[in-house]
Amino acid sequence: MQHRRETCKQMDRETYQRQKAFAGEKKASMNRRCVGHDYTRRGVYLLTMVTEGRRPLFARVYGSSADPRIELTELGCLVRDEWLNIPQYYPQVEIYGLQMMPDHLHGIIFIREQMECDLSRIVRGFKTGCGRHYRRFFPPMVATESQQTKASTPPSVQATGGPLLPLQAGTAPPPLQVGATALLPSVATLSQPAKASSPYSGSHPAHGLLFAPGYNDRILKEAGQLDRWKHYLRDNPRRLLLKREHPDLFRVQRGLSVGGLTFSAIGNRFLLQHPQRLQVQCSRRLTKTDIQQQVVHFLAAAREGAVLVSPAISPGEKAVMRAIYEARLPIILLQENGFTDLAKPGGKRMEACAEGRMLILAPWEHHNEHITITRNQCHQLNDMAQTIATMPPPTFDTLRP
Repeated sequence: MQHRRETCKQMDRETYQRQKAFAGEKKASMNRRCVGHDYTRRGVYLLTMVTEGRRPLFARVYGSSADPRIELTELGCLVRDEWLNIPQYYPQVEIYGLQMMPDHLHGIIFIREQMECDLSRIVRGFKTGCGRHYRRFFPPMVATESQQTKASTPPSVQATGGPLLPLQAGTAPPPLQVGATALLPSVATLSQPAKASSPYSGSHPAHGLLFAPGYNDRILKEAGQLDRWKHYLRDNPRRLLLKREHPDLFRVQRGLSVGGLTFSAIGNRFLLQHPQRLQVQCSRRLTKTDIQQQVVHFLAAAREGAVLVSPAISPGEKAVMRAIYEARLPIILLQENGFTDLAKPGGKRMEACAEGRMLILAPWEHHNEHITITRNQCHQLNDMAQTIATMPPPTFDTLRP
């Protein structure tokens, strides 16, 4: 058995290397697999799948970030049921969680023991079952090129975020409130399927695809990671509403020119106009006592009105920035990894951005790999922080998106 697992890993690596030469320039992708990992073995995985064309077919999220609510369409209910029924086809699999969103879903599964098939086979089976339900609502159709183009970007989606299947009159119970334990929610009873004549069949109307090709997976590797995943799933509706409530603060801005440098940015760009900006740079040689002194020093400066600027790389810099988060004071953070178009800050950064007290700047392009930042990159980021802290405040027009 061990030999078979090692062979599987080796074949994964060999396939990757063989295809790499013909793949062309590497592009950022949220669907890339972990090369060399044996996806047949015991493990816990967080999976993300999106609808073809990001169409909001599964659910409606509404309310406010303080009171998030979610309501599934009938198709969303059927997709949810397919996910919960995976163990009927694969008894080695246990479902740990699911969060349906308008145009995507997040699910956590536990493969309890070695399997003959790998994770991708499980996902394909799930998608196949969901596809059968989807084609009841939006059957494949033969379309002209102009009809296909129109169907791929329906006006109703562009204008309103997409239609939901209508509720049956008088049958819908009160909407589900997303609470601390609403990981696998029950939902309202919704209407009958849409008619077969609907042109709303995605960018591949001849095939009737529900999901975009591929999926994203994350592998459980450390203590506490599963609890963080579950919290992330529960928190997704609130995060979506937070982004809707503050669209300008969560829009990824490309090509932001700051002090002769160019960044991608998320957050409050106008922190750059603050007259007092102070770089946080702490040597790795600092003792715990030294670090605490630095925290006290920079907290006092921030409370007096300074906006702190740092990549938060060294232990001392991280301690200072954690204290600033907790004190709810303004921060300009530089990071090595860039942003995808749909990127959102995680954890406390989300709250800080929503409150207008954070700006995140990235000088380089996004990548999916977990890489160790180089010494040269550390120096570059600290030099950028110094430039931002000492430059004259940019004009309003310069900061406009």
